[in-house]
Amino acid sequence: MGAPLCLSRQLKMQGNYMLGGLFPLASVEEDDPCNRTQLNSTVCTRFSSFGLLWALAVKMAVEEINNQSTLLPGLSLGYDFFDTCSEPVVAMKPSLLFLTETGSRNISAYCNYAQYQPRVLAVIGPHSSELALVTGKFFGFFLMPQVSYGASMDRLSNRETFPSFFRTVSSDRVQLTATVELLQALEWNWVAAVGSDDEYGRQGLSVFSSLANARNICIAHEGLLPLPCADGLQPSKVQDLLYQVNQSNVQVVVLFASARAAHFFFRHSIHLGLSPKVWVASEAWLTSDLVRELPGIDQVGTVLGFLQQGAPLPQFSHYVETCLSLAADPAFCASLKAKNLSLEEHVVGPRCPQCDHITLQNLSSGLQHHQTFAAYAAVYSVAQALHNTLQCNASRCPAEKSVQPWQLLENMYNMSFHAGNLTLQFNSSGDVYMEYELKLWVWQKPTPELRTVGTYNGSLQLMPSKMSWHTPDKRQCKDGQVRRAKGFHSCCYDCVDCKAGSYRKKPDDITCTSCEEHQWSPERSTSCLPRRPRFLAWGEPVVLLLLLLLCLTLSLVLAALGLFICHHNSPLVQASGGPMACFGLACLGLVCLSVLLFPGRPSSASCLAQQPLSHLPLTGCLSTLFLQAAETFAESELSPSWGHWLHGHLQGYWAWLGVLLAVLTEAALCTWYLVAFSPDVVTNWQELPTEALVHCRVRSWISFGLVHATNATLAFLCFLSTFLVQSRPGRYNRARGLTFAMLAYFITWISFVPLLANVQIVYQPAVQMGAILLCALGILATFHLPKCYLLLWQPKLNTPEFFLGRGPRDDRSRVGNGSGEEGTQGKTN
Repeated sequence: MGAPLCLSRQLKMQGNYMLGGLFPLASVEEDDPCNRTQLNSTVCTRFSSFGLLWALAVKMAVEEINNQSTLLPGLSLGYDFFDTCSEPVVAMKPSLLFLTETGSRNISAYCNYAQYQPRVLAVIGPHSSELALVTGKFFGFFLMPQVSYGASMDRLSNRETFPSFFRTVSSDRVQLTATVELLQALEWNWVAAVGSDDEYGRQGLSVFSSLANARNICIAHEGLLPLPCADGLQPSKVQDLLYQVNQSNVQVVVLFASARAAHFFFRHSIHLGLSPKVWVASEAWLTSDLVRELPGIDQVGTVLGFLQQGAPLPQFSHYVETCLSLAADPAFCASLKAKNLSLEEHVVGPRCPQCDHITLQNLSSGLQHHQTFAAYAAVYSVAQALHNTLQCNASRCPAEKSVQPWQLLENMYNMSFHAGNLTLQFNSSGDVYMEYELKLWVWQKPTPELRTVGTYNGSLQLMPSKMSWHTPDKRQCKDGQVRRAKGFHSCCYDCVDCKAGSYRKKPDDITCTSCEEHQWSPERSTSCLPRRPRFLAWGEPVVLLLLLLLCLTLSLVLAALGLFICHHNSPLVQASGGPMACFGLACLGLVCLSVLLFPGRPSSASCLAQQPLSHLPLTGCLSTLFLQAAETFAESELSPSWGHWLHGHLQGYWAWLGVLLAVLTEAALCTWYLVAFSPDVVTNWQELPTEALVHCRVRSWISFGLVHATNATLAFLCFLSTFLVQSRPGRYNRARGLTFAMLAYFITWISFVPLLANVQIVYQPAVQMGAILLCALGILATFHLPKCYLLLWQPKLNTPEFFLGRGPRDDRSRVGNGSGEEGTQGKTN
């Protein structure tokens, strides 16, 4: 070990205007507060590297201001730094000293403080809210400006209680708002909240509870952590608190506590073997060496929290090295005129005896601490206020004149100032707004390092890829899985499969991303696939089967039509309507061919043509059958006079006029259907899981049903006309064939309705094809094919007597006419 340094002697420097400084240069040993029995019994032996670095940052800022010409040109600032030992009783001694007159131990304010000139013009510090609550009221009574670089408690923003308190950090309310947004972003909506049993912890817990409740975050357990040595029962109280946290089954704990209270809490939780959890830390203990150097701290789980960030100070590391080099230089130390103990040291004791026995290695870990800039900025705020109070310009200040602290205070309210490359401003509560960074403890020996995993500047931005959870169930999810909280109230995650239609976009996603409308994905997917179009294709088995049925039906229709044409003069064909029967068979062939419009990718033209081209020829066919049914009814059920009259109007051009009228009626319905409710081609992305369904959309099912109205009416009238007709023995029963043909029509289309309603949309065209073909085949099989059978295999029955004979009414008519032969001949013709 080399000769002692003279760093402690650099903690004071004279200037035209003096600044006081309160820094945690040391701290008491762990059990010292418990054993304190008198005022002088506090022994500050534990060195704090952070406190010294903050003091050096203030020292650097003072020297920068003294060496530049923009602030206080021609004047100099001095400083006088003291140790607070993080204890209010220690911090009060230098605080009292700051208010004494220069060169005196007395505070001579008396009743008139307006002209009183204390030893210092303003105070920088202290670092903690606990100390600021004490010194803030004290300095506020004398209107002494105080700028803290670390006290963040929300209560300190109260201007009535702390009229002279300022700080270069944000209020805890900002930090807690960011914490609540973090819990929401990570879906941690069931947490425990623990605060230290002091002003800092109680108020932080109260603010967090109100913010969390407003965001629907459930606090399963809320408790206060007893301070070390608050009484003799604190270990049992900590055990009870830990038991209650475990009992609530939470895995996320918001711990808003001072560094000493957090150290006390974790020491017991490690000893009791508390299961690892996620700890959301307050700024007070997140960077504390007291907590991070605790043996076994790596067993507690994941620790993360928000730290305020200022401008970087790249020159600070070099400045610290320079200070240490000078402190080791005997010539420099001699120039400090080390003499007997000064007046201050007679009152408060040695400034920092531990500071004279450190190395750069002792300080290296804290060179980038987040409060370093805040301490640096505090000096610039006071310098700017003094600059404004003295009414300095860019080149000169008036000759040194007396400035009282309250005069300086007037110029600090809502003041803007520059520090580093930032422009800051005190708001009405004396706070400045600073951005935060979300820090995660990364477990490195011997102490965890801080990794930035997010930022907060009014809104939260996370970096999920940089997050890792130091918990027993830490693992990587497989492809197509995302991290999902266990149940409702846990941050320890399970790996959950992405469902079909969603995928994992990034490895650290906590939710699955839905595929676009034109895409699909299977379960546990990492990407989406394009949907292929789906329609009733020509090569599908059901279509091939229907095409075979079409070939069969169309072949039979053409065979029957050819047979009827070859025997067009035969009694059988004449009794079936002659040319009208051939027309009906031709229409039936067109009905069969219309099914070719349904397979394949739908188009606007095919959608428009499907219903008209299938129903119009069917109307033509049914109208010819209706004419035969009406003729049969007239012959069998009406009186001779009416029967002959109606029979005469059911033949010749009157018959063709009736067919035309039926077809025109159906054409009118089809036109209305196409104009008013025009079917169109649509792509349905939701109907099928992996394909895009392309189909013809029926815009109105009522209009679709009305298209069938003409055909259904013709079939119904045809059925009524033939159902009760009785045939004579030895004659061809035309009524029976017509009845069965209409039964085939009704059975087909009545079955079509429930089938169409229940089958998948992609197969609805196949249902329509089947209905059309079965309807045509039913009419053909029940009415036309029996006649073909007679033409081919029963030619002896193809006689006028069998097909063109008269019924009973015809016999009576023949008697009335006097010549049965003439009547028969007339009928034949």
